Amino acid sequence: MAEKKPHMNIVFVGHIDHGKSTTVGRIFYDTGSVSQQELDKLKKEAEGFGKSTFEFAYVTDATKEERKRGITIDLTHMKFETGKYYFTIIDAPGHRDFVKNMITGASQADAAVLVIDVSSGVQPQTREHAYLCKVMGVSQIIVACNKMDVVNYDQAKYNTLVEDAKKLLSGIGYKVDKVKFIPISSLKDDNIIKPSPNTPWYKGETLVAAMDSFEIPPRPSDLPLRIPIQDVYSITGVGTVPVGRIVTGIMKLGDKVRFNPAGKDGEIKTIEMHHETIDKAEPGDNIGFNVRGIGKTDIKRGDVGGPVSNPPTVAKEFKAQIIVRQHPTVLTAGYSPVFHCHTAQTACRFKSLDKKIDPKTGAVVAENPDFLKNGDAAFVTIEPTKPLVIESKAVIPQMASFAIRDMGTTIAAGVCTEITVKG
Repeated sequence: MAEKKPHMNIVFVGHIDHGKSTTVGRIFYDTGSVSQQELDKLKKEAEGFGKSTFEFAYVTDATKEERKRGITIDLTHMKFETGKYYFTIIDAPGHRDFVKNMITGASQADAAVLVIDVSSGVQPQTREHAYLCKVMGVSQIIVACNKMDVVNYDQAKYNTLVEDAKKLLSGIGYKVDKVKFIPISSLKDDNIIKPSPNTPWYKGETLVAAMDSFEIPPRPSDLPLRIPIQDVYSITGVGTVPVGRIVTGIMKLGDKVRFNPAGKDGEIKTIEMHHETIDKAEPGDNIGFNVRGIGKTDIKRGDVGGPVSNPPTVAKEFKAQIIVRQHPTVLTAGYSPVFHCHTAQTACRFKSLDKKIDPKTGAVVAENPDFLKNGDAAFVTIEPTKPLVIESKAVIPQMASFAIRDMGTTIAAGVCTEITVKG
């Protein structure tokens, strides 16, 4: 069965949806996961919408609105296999209106492919996507330098993009000597699964070979079960089916689980991964599961499942270490932006700014500062305006990170260090 191979979740991100989704579609076609017949059908539909050349993008952009508008709106999870791995590819939206869905995708990934258009280079959106991948714990990344055909396979253009991308990635903490920069054209099939004669100057791996060189991150199966819910479906003949990715712990048939902050209990009846029934699921598995005793309206995206004996922590307030990335003015106590944590998006209030610290050394430079500005790091106390599940870094580090967004941009990021539990 497919899950006997090691399993990796890879999120594809990038500011241009067409190029990114075309890359994903091309991989599925080249590896035989999508047939010529299916592609011909998609090509016909794309031409019907006046979007010729969008057939590969339509492999993952499946809704009518996505196809009509030519953009990715929600997350798509699809699987394919190489000789080495069983991959779940998460195609995440590039458009700035749907960044919250991109953050959810990054929170579910083991590794990322950042698709950058070589003809337009690094854009603000590219920077935000790379930064959010790092914040959500994605430590391995490949850069796919797409649309090489548009610049006539010009090595100088590729070199310029590589230098810009290296600057961007090293600035947010990636080790760029470990990052592969692959010149591709997803439309023309250059360096996707086989080396391209159009880039004789490039001696590195193809995109799929580079994906095979990703390493499986540690799977924290010894920690308590935590599964943030991405969606909840009601399936005729089955019942309520929440879907999500297991972050920590193991889920088995018959387990008694609690969903917080909803406070609802149920029992695991069935577990499915990519339409195959399995007896247990482990960290990294994207699953749908049926729960006895839970109705469709009882839980929603942002709730987290865990054992009844050790349920997900609901914070009344929490202390965190944050770094301010990009705020137009200054950040003060009382400010209430939206916190993105696993699949939850909740407005939270800065109750107090406790200590300003040196981002490099961690030394305290000011107690109770009046404000924080770009580049500042600090310890703060946060109060969610609605119940929020978050865990402290010391207990379940995989559930402690968050991004803070306001005014259509990511203004800060942080990690939870201590929690006052909601009574």
